[in-house]
Amino acid sequence: MKYVYAIAAAALMLGACHKKEKEQNDTTPEVEVASPAIDSVTLHRSYPGYIRAANSADVVARVSGQLLTQNYKDGDYVTKGQVLFTIEPSKYRDAVEQAQAALQTAESEYAYASRQYDAMKKAIQADAVSEMEVLQSQNSMNSAKAAIRNAKAALATARENLGYCTVRATRSGHCSLATVSTGNYLNGEGSPVVLATIYDDSEVKAVFEIEDAQYEMMMNGNKMTENKLLRAIPLEFQQKLPHSYTADLSYVSPNVGTDTGTIELEGHLANPYQELKDGMYVSVSLPYGTDPKAVVIRDASIGTDQLGKYVYVVNDSDKVVYTPIEVGELYRDSLRIVTKGLTGKELYVTKALLTVRNGEIVKPVKR
Repeated sequence: MKYVYAIAAAALMLGACHKKEKEQNDTTPEVEVASPAIDSVTLHRSYPGYIRAANSADVVARVSGQLLTQNYKDGDYVTKGQVLFTIEPSKYRDAVEQAQAALQTAESEYAYASRQYDAMKKAIQADAVSEMEVLQSQNSMNSAKAAIRNAKAALATARENLGYCTVRATRSGHCSLATVSTGNYLNGEGSPVVLATIYDDSEVKAVFEIEDAQYEMMMNGNKMTENKLLRAIPLEFQQKLPHSYTADLSYVSPNVGTDTGTIELEGHLANPYQELKDGMYVSVSLPYGTDPKAVVIRDASIGTDQLGKYVYVVNDSDKVVYTPIEVGELYRDSLRIVTKGLTGKELYVTKALLTVRNGEIVKPVKR
């Protein structure tokens, strides 16, 4: 009888244990986990730089006078040949008229001198004049002919200066603020006065500098020579733009700056949406090598605290373990390269980071 009671008691205890275990299993929180991916990735290093218009030109005043008009709004897109400014032309219009009059006088004097020379040549055949008089007549004709050339050159200069009173765009692009307001006097004859700058930003370039040692490592990592271009270099901006941009490396400075120990590089790119402006800050992600076995995890699963970056790892006992990591660059927009802290064999928590606690027992769900 005692044996029967013992069996019954054991059965009750076992049932209670199973019930308790079931209750614990029901209350154990589920967390989504994933294994790090191992992938071959191109490694980049970011360098600060700035955007420059591929082409720009200063709009200058080459003549002196009062600035009469500004024929565009600051920042407008202007086309080559478009009138941008006008300068008081009276002085230069008078100079053109004077040069035209001087040319007419020179042409009249040449016509008279040439007729006189023809007459002298006939007269010498009849011994009516001396040979010296003929030579003097010929010299007068040649002088008159030279005067015509000088008068034509003076007229061309006068017309050119008059043309400078109408200041036109030398190329198409966006025109900057005017440096001089209308009504002011310009001394353009003394030294050309910059009135504005036109930026042709249909194409732009990203200008940046790297250390000479880093340049050598980049070239070795890419198995390239200096004459070969890097293509599709990722660019990032302080504010996220509606479109993404990459540049093709097109220029490498032939010398290293002795003061900075750096080399200047340029990457060209198209600017079809007119989002990139001259002087804009840019971060250039320059490739320097590859990692054939990079550990990659979801960027959203990485937390940050005072100690740095971390992830929650679920160990073999289903316990959450706070794991500090070091990270590299973003990969394929949503992934992050882990350079230290993970081997690639772990399970890391992908969601609900704020509700997970270090040391907590969880039920990992791999999705």
